[in-house]
Amino acid sequence: MKKLQLGVLGLGEGRSIISGAVNSDMWDVRLICDVNEALCQEMMEKFDIKDYTVSYRDMLEDPGIDAIGIYTPDHLHAAHIIMALEAGKHVICTKPLTTDLKEGKRILDASLKSDKKVFVGQSTRFFESMIRQREAFEQGKLGDICTVEACYNADHRWFLEKSWAKSNTFKWLFGGLSHPVDLIRWYLPDIEEVMAYGDVSQNARDLGHGNPDIMHVLFKTASGRIARVSGTYSCVLPPEQRDSGMSCILRGTNGSSQADYHELRYSEQIQGGDPVIMHFNKDSYYFRFGGRHHHAGEYQNYIEYFARCLCDSKNPAPDVREGIVTVSCLLAIERSMEQGRAVRLSEILSENGLEELV
Repeated sequence: MKKLQLGVLGLGEGRSIISGAVNSDMWDVRLICDVNEALCQEMMEKFDIKDYTVSYRDMLEDPGIDAIGIYTPDHLHAAHIIMALEAGKHVICTKPLTTDLKEGKRILDASLKSDKKVFVGQSTRFFESMIRQREAFEQGKLGDICTVEACYNADHRWFLEKSWAKSNTFKWLFGGLSHPVDLIRWYLPDIEEVMAYGDVSQNARDLGHGNPDIMHVLFKTASGRIARVSGTYSCVLPPEQRDSGMSCILRGTNGSSQADYHELRYSEQIQGGDPVIMHFNKDSYYFRFGGRHHHAGEYQNYIEYFARCLCDSKNPAPDVREGIVTVSCLLAIERSMEQGRAVRLSEILSENGLEELV
């Protein structure tokens, strides 16, 4: 297939998709964009990119760009997605799709008016351990899923040193917990109700952050199954040999499996069989630079998946609709933490004119 031409907006997290694209046979990075011109120049030199701009509108006016990768702060995603769709570009947007479902309705309307596709970059789905777990699930090895447990725990106090991370617009609910919540919805897409508790740790308070960085959530599906998610973002972690910072556990009628992220480890136990523990020697692919903070390998996996979707005229997953329902789940969690009650996703969707997605 002819290489697709990518424009990348936002070069902090965006450097991971740049790395994925320049190492892919499916993509070329045509243009990069950030308000920080020095960062543009740094990324040009690091990845041998031919051109940059500090104007998003200039990027959108480039007729040679097929798709825009959006890696700006969460609260800016909606405006940037809509501008890209109106300019006739396909869109890859890092999670979350948006933080405001009124904007979510605008994104949905813009996508319906456009013949272009929107892919939500829930990168964790495209990490080696999670890929192997999904394969086992789709092969039916575990039987029917009884429950799912997922977590994302990290000592991200370094991140709160960024000035914009101290603003009220930045929330670990969207920046962190959205990963395990997406994994829950990947396996249990009929989530209908959440009950959540959250707290702001003293470590986060000391760094000037006021939104919850400790969250524990229970989910209930329409079919009555339950699941749970946990996240902490400002606490010291146990050793890797004892615990994983990000995991997804599936418990089924015929077996169970666990995918551990940073450890590149997958384990499964099928009823009547021997336990299986797999370690993947792919650190150099997934963690190419920046230690464990940038995981470019899974970005390469997901942009190549998106390229195949475009080539085959298939809708990517997660798409706009799935992305919106996941955001409704996050907003239901936020409301549950604030009001101390269980909150149904239908309540959130209906308030924002999105009843069709209930």
